[in-house]
Amino acid sequence: MIFEIAHIAVKPGMESAFEQGVAEAAPLFQRAKGCHGLSLQRGIEQLTHYRLVVQWETVEDHTVHFRNSEDFQGWRRLVAHCFETAPRVEHVATVLQPF
Repeated sequence: MIFEIAHIAVKPGMESAFEQGVAEAAPLFQRAKGCHGLSLQRGIEQLTHYRLVVQWETVEDHTVHFRNSEDFQGWRRLVAHCFETAPRVEHVATVLQPF
């Protein structure tokens, strides 16, 4: 299992619109090949900073299948206007989970 972590800074005052856009986009991710779930976290110290964490079966399910889909374009239409800067995306795999 792979986790996509998107570090997203939104424009001040756009927090609610961004959160609503992510909620509306959830079905786009849910039906994507290899997607096993997503969560959105908001910064405590910096309220305009978010982490979108998406669980994928493989990196390619995100970078090839989802990013080249119409649903990815739909995701961007719902939230891109809220971005302060381009999201920074990384992929991670769990190597230790003791409890």
